[in-house]
Amino acid sequence: MSAPEEMTNAWEAAYQRFETREQEMQKFLRRLRKAGAPTWRKEAQVVEIFCGRGTGLHALQHLGFKRLEGVDFSAASRDIVIVQGGLHHLPELPADLEKVVSEVRRVLRPGGRFMVVEPWRTPFLRFVHWVGSFKFARRAWDKLDALETMTELEWVTYDQWLLNPDLVLRCLDGNFVTERKLIGWGKLMWVGRNGVISA
Repeated sequence: MSAPEEMTNAWEAAYQRFETREQEMQKFLRRLRKAGAPTWRKEAQVVEIFCGRGTGLHALQHLGFKRLEGVDFSAASRDIVIVQGGLHHLPELPADLEKVVSEVRRVLRPGGRFMVVEPWRTPFLRFVHWVGSFKFARRAWDKLDALETMTELEWVTYDQWLLNPDLVLRCLDGNFVTERKLIGWGKLMWVGRNGVISA
């Protein structure tokens, strides 16, 4: 097994320990409700990029959305594109973020929504990582150990993401009409519209 495969397997194992599918589902439902998803058109075509296990798609389905796709950048336009925890894995900022944003703009219809939920440097996140720096804390709480393991394995991109909040927000706010921006508890939740909202 190559070093990248070992790292991927170790990250995946930590992710499995971090939260169960049910815990992830409840987290995604909370996020979607907070972002205003229950008020969005249920017939909208939704694409979730970097969708991982697909739990975000199941959460959207639970909220009544029926036209769902994961990681599909076909030429057809979509109403909503969602990414939950995938952008902080991009290796090159700002270049890779600009490519993703450009592709999202390409597939979104005018007025379509782009939802982003990513880690964000807040006092809470700093505190969590500080607590996670103690071995006894990691031994006492498996979820904390799983988080710290994932963070260690993705440190280069994770740290790059957290150190560039202005760049990230400039890219998002500069390419979409910001509808919602919430920062707290170590997360950025951002929702924007593609250009002028059609009638």
